[in-house]
Amino acid sequence: MQWWNDIFSWLSSSAARPTVFSAVVLFIAVLAAGLLAAWISSIAIRRVVAQRDREVKSAAISALVDAATEASVWNSLTPQEQVLADRNVGQADILMRLLPIRGSDVAANWAAHQLHELKRASATFGYQLDPAVVEFRDRLIEWQKHPSRTRRQFQNDLTRWRSQRPEPEHAAIEEQDAWVAEQHHDRYRAPMSVAENTGSATAPMRTFETESPR
Repeated sequence: MQWWNDIFSWLSSSAARPTVFSAVVLFIAVLAAGLLAAWISSIAIRRVVAQRDREVKSAAISALVDAATEASVWNSLTPQEQVLADRNVGQADILMRLLPIRGSDVAANWAAHQLHELKRASATFGYQLDPAVVEFRDRLIEWQKHPSRTRRQFQNDLTRWRSQRPEPEHAAIEEQDAWVAEQHHDRYRAPMSVAENTGSATAPMRTFETESPR
């Protein structure tokens, strides 16, 4: 108890005031430095995360735009090229849906619908494909810059497309797409069959040596 009384008496004395003042200033300086370091670290981490999100978003958009270019000439691709293109589209779709951005799933649904329409147009040649690809690219770039505003536009487009396509017409369109895909595969399967038959017909035949008369 005497020890605490001595400390209190020393702190209340005039000789301890410079030491107490120095200790208080040092404590405040250390606390301010710690808070400043934490604030700078949080800003740096947020910048790194934002940069990473921009890179992932740019990669997904670039992959989708490249897929739109391939979808515009879908009917001229070989079945193997179509499989590779579909795989790239699937990866880009997953990247877009996993983005930490509100409405990324809506943008992915909109892009999937547009890619499907580009594939159908490449088979039927219903309209000019180059302007459609350019519009697809510009809409995705606008979504990257203004996600909230573009999300409402994408949602309105999806709602309008669902309302404009009745169920019987949807079934007829699916049957037409399946027929076009079957014709496309048959067209590429026929040259392979001819090449196989030609290879088997021109295969070297084994010859037997005749014994020379003694």
